[in-house]
Amino acid sequence: MTNGPAMQNFQLPGEQTVSLMAISDKEFDLMRGLIYQKFGINLSDEKKSLLVGRLQKILRTEGFQSFDQYYENLLNDKSGRAISKLIDNISTNHTYFNREKAHFEYFRDHALPDVLTRLKREKSTDLRIWCAGCSSGEEPYMLLMLMQEVMGEEYRHFNAGILATDISDRILNTAKQGIYPVERIEALSDQQKRRHFSRCGPEHVQVSEEIRREAVFRRFNLMNDRFPFKKQFHIIFCRNVMIYFDRETRDALVRRFHAATEQGGYLFIGHSETLGREQPLYEYIIPAAYRKR
Repeated sequence: MTNGPAMQNFQLPGEQTVSLMAISDKEFDLMRGLIYQKFGINLSDEKKSLLVGRLQKILRTEGFQSFDQYYENLLNDKSGRAISKLIDNISTNHTYFNREKAHFEYFRDHALPDVLTRLKREKSTDLRIWCAGCSSGEEPYMLLMLMQEVMGEEYRHFNAGILATDISDRILNTAKQGIYPVERIEALSDQQKRRHFSRCGPEHVQVSEEIRREAVFRRFNLMNDRFPFKKQFHIIFCRNVMIYFDRETRDALVRRFHAATEQGGYLFIGHSETLGREQPLYEYIIPAAYRKR
């Protein structure tokens, strides 16, 4: 997920002449119904050619003669590997460090200091932050860098770190490695680049071990009816994930986030998303950032 799953124009350079397997209206309805049920992604009719293009390789390499055969395989596969491969192929993950910078500034200057003040008042060292739809890892690593910069030596006295989850095994493997093209860190300060990254070949950098070890990456589906966490979170980031959900799916997810948020805790979503200022669960703070009432 970018920072969660996102759909974009399908294009495979150099393969424009490859004939795409046809999909009937019935097959498309079955596939998008399954995708909606499993992942909450609402595919419009205009996404039919995109879906076909994204799934061609699976059908060809695994010998399916039709989308109907592929759909039946998805239903009957008990291992979960087929569904995992499906989301790996229909999701696009586009992100970079310090994306939507105002959120990170608010996190650094207001949200995190507010939570730390409350924890000290409660004599607690248990700081809980969740990146839901963490994509390739830039967001949780960015938050960890800011946490260590703000907290300094105090950081090691807290049970901190970040839980980072996504539905895609493929993208989680990328996140765990923490290796990125150099252009992904262009929006960072020179000090952050020097402190938190090392060269990994001529065109890539790797997040420092000090930061990587503080992120716990797990596969998790936000469409689960209930979240299994024993404790609530002080801060939740779920940015650019709900953009492809319909209102019913989004509202249900926000209710689950609300139940998983500490009183006075924070929820950050993407700038192209909104909870609506009239909803009763969170109060609006700044664009795409809310606090639990």
